[in-house]
Amino acid sequence: MNKLIQKLSALPRDARDTLFLLTVIALIVLPQVENLPWWCTALTALVLLWRGSLAMEARPLPSRWWRVALLVLTLAATYATHRTLLGRDAGVTLIVILLALKTLELRARRDAFVVFFLGFFAMLTNFFYSQSLLTAFTMLLALLGLLTALVNAHMPVGRPPLMQAARTAGWMALAGAPIMLALFLLFPRFAPLWGTPGDAMAGRTGLSNTMRVGAIAELALDDSIAARIKFEDNRAPPQSQLYFRGPVLGQFDGREWTALPPWGRGGQGFSNLRVSGEPFRYEVTLEPNNRPWLLTLDAAQKAPEASGLEVTGTPDLQWIANRPVTDLLRYRAESYTRFQSGPVRRAGGQLQAYLALPPGTNPRTAALAAEMRSDPALAGAATPAFVQAALQRLRTGGYTYTLESGVYGNDTADEFWFDRKQGFCEHIASAFVVLMRNLDIPPRIVTGYQGGELNGVDNYWIVRQSDAHAWAEVWQAGTGWVRVDPTASVAPGRVGQLQRLVPQQGLFAGAIGAMSPTLAQNLRAAWEAMNNGWNQWVLNYTQSRQLNLLKNIGFEAPSLEDLAYVLLYLLVAASLAGAGWTLWERSRHDPWLRLLGQARARLMKAGLTLPETTPPRRIAAEADARFGPAAKPVHDWLLTLEAQRYAQQAAPGTFAALRAEFRRLTWPTTNPRG
Repeated sequence: MNKLIQKLSALPRDARDTLFLLTVIALIVLPQVENLPWWCTALTALVLLWRGSLAMEARPLPSRWWRVALLVLTLAATYATHRTLLGRDAGVTLIVILLALKTLELRARRDAFVVFFLGFFAMLTNFFYSQSLLTAFTMLLALLGLLTALVNAHMPVGRPPLMQAARTAGWMALAGAPIMLALFLLFPRFAPLWGTPGDAMAGRTGLSNTMRVGAIAELALDDSIAARIKFEDNRAPPQSQLYFRGPVLGQFDGREWTALPPWGRGGQGFSNLRVSGEPFRYEVTLEPNNRPWLLTLDAAQKAPEASGLEVTGTPDLQWIANRPVTDLLRYRAESYTRFQSGPVRRAGGQLQAYLALPPGTNPRTAALAAEMRSDPALAGAATPAFVQAALQRLRTGGYTYTLESGVYGNDTADEFWFDRKQGFCEHIASAFVVLMRNLDIPPRIVTGYQGGELNGVDNYWIVRQSDAHAWAEVWQAGTGWVRVDPTASVAPGRVGQLQRLVPQQGLFAGAIGAMSPTLAQNLRAAWEAMNNGWNQWVLNYTQSRQLNLLKNIGFEAPSLEDLAYVLLYLLVAASLAGAGWTLWERSRHDPWLRLLGQARARLMKAGLTLPETTPPRRIAAEADARFGPAAKPVHDWLLTLEAQRYAQQAAPGTFAALRAEFRRLTWPTTNPRG
């Protein structure tokens, strides 16, 4: 390591600067690795390493034919990968690889400037894919690196230290920060800056509008955040009542549950929602998921207030936006945890769709239902009795809650009830609903999230993908739809105490947990609070928040026009402040040198050209030689100016008198002594 450091410190300036620039380019490209084709990442790395070795060994750069061949290869590979050379993904691929290839012809300052500006553009493309705090921090480091390289390229010949250029770059960034802040706060926002709805959410996981038995267990392995909830006045329901409603599924093909078509769901929707008690008011920050539904605490009577979205309700109490959520979304809602919904009488066949089952499937579950109906203890019993009998079977029948239940076959309910007796929430809910339908009781499956954890740093409730849950709703005469969570009968801690099933921790996380059980949790809470602050104040700074800012500074009914005026006033004020700063800086210069320069300029107008470094005595002699007696007042004034500067004892007020006399002097004309 020491030898490597010594070797780097002994490199000539061109090699050192090249290696620094290559490091900055690698930092720019690093966050893009997961979004780039593998060949692009590999080729970029090879080119940067190749260019670095050429710089360290002072070898010549590759010929033009090498560069042309690599360019053709890049274009062909890009087209083969993306089937186009246009668009976001293909464009980013080309920008990254062209930035790397440009370093192979890095000979003159002009080439360096092209690399700098390509680097700035490539840096911005990172935000097409992620606007997280970590990405922003990495790009801030890259920005300072590019500015350092740019400043260094303008420094004089020699070997100025990079730290000196870095300090200048830092001051430049600080000087531009107020303008950046003003533009961020006041530049009108018409749409998400980095929105690319078509393919922005590829690869995201989350709830779906279908549920294959076993699919939600995969979500339990995903610890990423689905939503953050801020309850008004920190008044939140108990964790056991934190059911966030997602898609409602009523159609079953034997292995997969899907939503019924709108005309088959029955009921009058939200007009038939009956609530009681005090509502809970809260604000949701929903992570992008490329789905149109808005998560709400069960059940929200009014549509969530989401700026820029049209939100409509469905008959099964779900709220749907008019477009998928492809960017961080914040909305306000209020919910009642005590509610009833749906028809109270079974009439007109409106609930018939919730009794349908694929013919011939799960025969043993159908036999279990027939056995329960013939049980004397349940003869003539109402729906609640059958529900309790099924839950009692789950509690006492040796059923277990696990992520590793294996792959189920076609008769998923039969396998759960009689063979495996283990499963995750969707196995349990699906088997329970199939049993209820065989008992001629209308049930349906509700998917969403259950629970969450309170972050003590910022008092936001965090709902993760691992909190994804499936439960059942059973229709009861005189009441309507009633929530039944059969998982709570198998694993009460899953709902009450929030005991999650989590995958085995990695080596690093496990080591931290072994050293201090709370250290990893506290570190994660602090980091997520920082991310939440970034989300709330930066990513979620919307047009409505801009207008609210104007309200806070005195505008009664602010509009975009007012926003533009405020921004214009600030820009004018910044320009005037810059002009004032320039004048102040000028006033800090040596007033004696400035007065001497003014005298030299007057003589230059008369035809006497003198270097800027000419002292007053020499100027006086040259004026005498060119203008003769006409220059006598100027000659004496220049000698007095010199004495004022260099005499051991200058009379008080002499400089002010000299400045006043300068304005009264009669300066020579262009007619020299002939």
